[in-house]
Amino acid sequence: MSKHLIEDKVREIAARVAEENKLELVHAETVGSKHNPIIRIFIDKPEGVSHSDCEITSRGIEAILDLDETISPTYMLEVSSPGLERELYSLQDFEKFTGNLAKVKTAKPINGQKNFRGRIVGVKGEEILFEDKTNGISNFPYSSVVKANLEIDLEEELKRK
Repeated sequence: MSKHLIEDKVREIAARVAEENKLELVHAETVGSKHNPIIRIFIDKPEGVSHSDCEITSRGIEAILDLDETISPTYMLEVSSPGLERELYSLQDFEKFTGNLAKVKTAKPINGQKNFRGRIVGVKGEEILFEDKTNGISNFPYSSVVKANLEIDLEEELKRK
């Protein structure tokens, strides 16, 4: 079975287990070799992910994978929270985190710039509106994004304390 089909199957299983446990599947990926794959699952929920959430999700996924013969029995499963500076994997993530600080890298320069750091202003269709610390408001197509992560707003965090 191809790596793409294995990833699709793992994502489907992880989504089902996450939903059963009232969690959001943020991302699922398979890395490593075909014979020793590492399966990484990132889950979330509004109040944050606990160790127990990871354990329940891990056990649920393992129970299904161990019966499935398409994935090598020597797989390693990692289940965790996406973290405070989580990666943004979809256009929906940009919508969800509008107003948050982020850093974004694009495949090609947008107005002479490939690296953006600032605040997500919003999403309009397939375009991301971004307030960059260097050049102000920019917009670029989601399809041009190579990598994007949230950044911790230290000033905001200190105000909460």
